[in-house]
Amino acid sequence: MPVPSTQPAAERKLLRDTVQDKIRDAIMDGTLEPGERLNDDDLIAWLGVSRTPIREALAELSRAGLIEMAPNRYTRVAAPTKDELLDAYRTLGVIYGGVARLATPRFTDAQRKKVLKTLDDVTAQVEREHQGEVAQNGASIYAMWADHCGNASLEQLCKSTTDGLAFKLRVPELAELVPADVILPELEKLKDAVRAKDPIAAELAMEAIHLLPSRD
Repeated sequence: MPVPSTQPAAERKLLRDTVQDKIRDAIMDGTLEPGERLNDDDLIAWLGVSRTPIREALAELSRAGLIEMAPNRYTRVAAPTKDELLDAYRTLGVIYGGVARLATPRFTDAQRKKVLKTLDDVTAQVEREHQGEVAQNGASIYAMWADHCGNASLEQLCKSTTDGLAFKLRVPELAELVPADVILPELEKLKDAVRAKDPIAAELAMEAIHLLPSRD
């Protein structure tokens, strides 16, 4: 039997990644809703690819926490629950406290300005108790920190975990469980730390925003 070329495998991996990105984006922007069943034939018709890269992509998204799969029963978009919220929120705090510590002194002036503008927007939304709007854009907000932390291993960890964790924040009880009066003072501390290029203060503020216990 002729030895197969390695090229098709490389192409298949690239196709899987493309399919994964498209399904991921549809979940994150709400096109595919929490709990929605995902049918292979519908996905094939939508994406114009074969079943194999779709199943590979769904398996990756299941590991990321965006898809729920039960063999021979269902494949569906994950449905966040109130019970999962605080664990996911605090896990993000553990990860992004360290990310903030690394990224804060590395921001260029332009990047720092963009981060501060985003934090101002988040503050305005929390003041209106619109935490749900923040959660809707959570993955991209976290990404601006991870992209500039300068640690490839940590960037990869963030890439593989943030989507699923941030998605779990999309529940109606978010404003109740993450109260504005607790978050707003810590957001101001985070902005001050970014302006001052203070990595330790940024780390502590990021952890406090995510309701982690004080180190005092």
